[in-house]
Amino acid sequence: MRAAVIQEHGEPLEIEDVSYPEPAPDQVVVETEACGVCRSDWHAWQGDWNWIGAGVPEGQILGHEPAGIVSAVGDDVETLAEGDRVAVPFHLGDGTCPHCREGRANNCETVLPLGLSEYSQGAFAEAFAVREADFNCVKLPDEVDFTEMAGLGCRFMTAYHALADRADLRPGDWVAVHGCGGVGLSAIHIAQALGAHPIAVDVLDSKLERAEELGAVETVNGSKVDDAAYEIKGITGGSGADVSIDALGIAETCQNSVNSLGTRGSHVQVGLTTGEEQGQIELPVDVMTMQEIDFHGSFGMPLVRYEELFRLIAKGTLEPGKIIGETLSLDELPETLASMDDYETVGIPVITEF
Repeated sequence: MRAAVIQEHGEPLEIEDVSYPEPAPDQVVVETEACGVCRSDWHAWQGDWNWIGAGVPEGQILGHEPAGIVSAVGDDVETLAEGDRVAVPFHLGDGTCPHCREGRANNCETVLPLGLSEYSQGAFAEAFAVREADFNCVKLPDEVDFTEMAGLGCRFMTAYHALADRADLRPGDWVAVHGCGGVGLSAIHIAQALGAHPIAVDVLDSKLERAEELGAVETVNGSKVDDAAYEIKGITGGSGADVSIDALGIAETCQNSVNSLGTRGSHVQVGLTTGEEQGQIELPVDVMTMQEIDFHGSFGMPLVRYEELFRLIAKGTLEPGKIIGETLSLDELPETLASMDDYETVGIPVITEF
């Protein structure tokens, strides 16, 4: 089968013929119908995250936002059959650890991120295997198509968990979103749909225009102002944002996010850092202490939350398809991934031809 493989970090992916996966007893094989191209794929391709032991080796097949059709079923799998339409969360849990048993599979003690671990080859391929398939595969409702699900796969559901669960977003809240890539635009759309007032922050007018289309009530171009946090406090009448998200993961956006908050505000860190920060960012801890500002991390979304997300999509409250920027073929992937160097991708690119 065809797959996009890392030959060398930072060098273009190669489209190769590799062996079709065989399912272990607990696994299914899924034929990929669609897969999103994520900033996390770019990080892994660049060789980032070695500082937390999460770098991927050369020879890795990336891709962690898939939807597809079950093509082969392991002997121990009970709830899935060939032909089932499924979504696969990127954080593959074991189903047995305390976090999985409590409904927080995204925090699994032995998590294997799909496509981001040498033990879990990804979905930039015609097919891929899924560990503990009974636990990890989510059957896809008929009203959600494969391309839409791939757009929902990582960034959209991560943004939903960040706002609805980690920040406990309430109608009427001011929400500052720093970085309007796929997860940032998803957060804009979700915040607006849940009755909040999103403010979009980026340095590219094209992304800010897209944010306005998705519901941003105000925008801030960080390249045209001296202090983005100050601008946000002005927009909110001096009180500051109630919730703020760093959707990029560089020192400037994280610090701006925290500094844009008002008293008892909540910062949510979604973006993971690059080789420049290596996970270490200075923060105004005295101000955070005196103003009782909360700092939350947010990683993926618990599996138990998918049903709520699907209900909101069925009602038309949430429309993840609006975040999709372009569809492409597997052959176009290397160029698309490389274009992320300049942060110019608008919306979520999704591979639909393999």
